[in-house]
Amino acid sequence: MSMKERMHTGELYLPGDEEILAEQQKLLDRLYDFNNTRPTEMDKRQALLKEMFAEIGEGCYIEPPFHANFGGSHVHFGNHIYANFNLTIVDDTHIYVGDCTMFGPNVVVASAGHPILPELREQAYQYNMPVHIGKNCWIGAGAIIVPGVTIGDNTVIGAGSVVTKDIPANVVAVGNPCRVLREISEHDREFYFKDRKIDWDSLEKKD
Repeated sequence: MSMKERMHTGELYLPGDEEILAEQQKLLDRLYDFNNTRPTEMDKRQALLKEMFAEIGEGCYIEPPFHANFGGSHVHFGNHIYANFNLTIVDDTHIYVGDCTMFGPNVVVASAGHPILPELREQAYQYNMPVHIGKNCWIGAGAIIVPGVTIGDNTVIGAGSVVTKDIPANVVAVGNPCRVLREISEHDREFYFKDRKIDWDSLEKKD
């Protein structure tokens, strides 16, 4: 099995392999082009994202600068995903994000890790584990999601959290390490921020 094939198996491999680096360089050139688009060049940005990503749905918006170790080529985005400034995706293997998920600024999603044993790190060995983020999640500013984690649908990850283990659907989870704080409940249907009530009559209705 080649080093490139090992990238997606969870096995230890050497990321400095010539075949891997040659592909990575081309992908990072395209990422550079995306990050240097003008704010008025929205059509160009959308066209580049479709070239860069493994999959990207309709209505996605990524605010440059965007950082990705393989230029997004192992990233699978659903529809209507929003990412604020400085989203960093270490996409050495596959990362999946469901429809309508939002990323605050400076979020890191990492699929790559390194062994604890110093002798292996000295030789630059690495392993990759896929990350799955569900539909309609909100990942708060500065959150870090480590390799192999799954986050369920509708879940909110608090700002600055470090997600080291799976988080279920329909919860608010915060902290380092990130833990479930509470379930999303009927209270959230009445209040959107502290004691501020949702004025449902004033909101635009969507079909």
